[in-house]
Amino acid sequence: MGVELKPEIFQTAVKAPAAQTSCEAAVIGAGPYGLGVAAHLRATGLSTQAFGEPMGFWRRNMPKGMWLRSPWRGSHIPDPQGKFRLEAFAAEIGVAPAENMPLEQFVRYGEWFQSHAVPDLDTRKVSLVERHANGFRLTLADGDSMIARRVVIAMGLRNQDYRPREFKGLPQELVSHSSDHADFARFKNKHVVVLGRGQSAVESAVLLSEAGAKVDLLSHGPVIWLGGEESGGAPRQALSMDGFRSGPSAVGPFPLNWLIDMPDVTRRLPDAWRDWISTRSLRPAATAWLRPRSKNVRINDRRNVVSAHEQGGKVVLALNNGVMLTVDHVLLATGYRMDVAKFGIFAPDLLARIETVDGYPKLAAGLESSVPRLHFVGSTAVRSIGGLMRFVAGAGYAARSVTRAAREGRR
Repeated sequence: MGVELKPEIFQTAVKAPAAQTSCEAAVIGAGPYGLGVAAHLRATGLSTQAFGEPMGFWRRNMPKGMWLRSPWRGSHIPDPQGKFRLEAFAAEIGVAPAENMPLEQFVRYGEWFQSHAVPDLDTRKVSLVERHANGFRLTLADGDSMIARRVVIAMGLRNQDYRPREFKGLPQELVSHSSDHADFARFKNKHVVVLGRGQSAVESAVLLSEAGAKVDLLSHGPVIWLGGEESGGAPRQALSMDGFRSGPSAVGPFPLNWLIDMPDVTRRLPDAWRDWISTRSLRPAATAWLRPRSKNVRINDRRNVVSAHEQGGKVVLALNNGVMLTVDHVLLATGYRMDVAKFGIFAPDLLARIETVDGYPKLAAGLESSVPRLHFVGSTAVRSIGGLMRFVAGAGYAARSVTRAAREGRR
């Protein structure tokens, strides 16, 4: 990219507005999906209030130095007029489009988008959502409350991290999840084992190594490398990906990627077909531009942890090949398992009315749940809509679908 980013150009102070008593739609979450949905709802004239810290999960739960796996064309946050696409942001801060971008730049793009498209974002947390005669009552962390006729849950992967049972009871100082860290500097000169073989696992292992840690990567199977690798081990700096084979959003392998990009089709498929497509398209893999940077990471595939215990301030791992490995820390890059109950914001009687399958809400047209006018967007929609909902590229479809449902409900 080669240009110093100056966040003061576009960052604005985000202050909570005066307490509102009611609105037609409330959006909970201020990542790409929440901001995109809020921007679309506002454009229709519906009174809309969005809640959350802009790009909070991306800033606090992803490591410094990470690059987006999604390409440029699949990383726009949607607004109805297309005025706040990445090109407009890049032109304002003076950078050129690239195949991929660093996390820090994407977070700043999200903040810039919010300042333009959702300037009245309320940064307070929503602590409780419960049923009300006029829709839903939202209670905020400071005790204020408001009534919303419609609620959109855009909370991403909050509280959804998966931790294998072998590590239950071990302290955070010795075992943590990849989403617990925004910086790996504290692991310098430490011996760290990373569990997993997807993008998060491999990139975390690389970043740990570059931060001065001794790193072992343990995985059930071999690492699958996607795309081409550059000699320097960084993402490509030109938009050169084969557009046809990679599909509009570059999610999933050819030719399934073209089907994934048609969520109105995939949501109508039998559950077993849609699950197969999502599993095939979201399988663990790492971008090949990480491969040259992984030379100092010891990759041990087909290795499982049978048990783990603390001893002398370290973690002792028993592996499936009989080896005992003693390390300073274990980083679980073991992904996420959705369970809407773990969001921790739904009143018990409301939660009981949300029909789920394996923790995912069952969603109909408009990404509407079994509770009328309660919508879920982002990763919570994968089971009902398809793998596109796991990526930023799906935010446009989600925003348009929810807005269409809200418009029809208003009429």
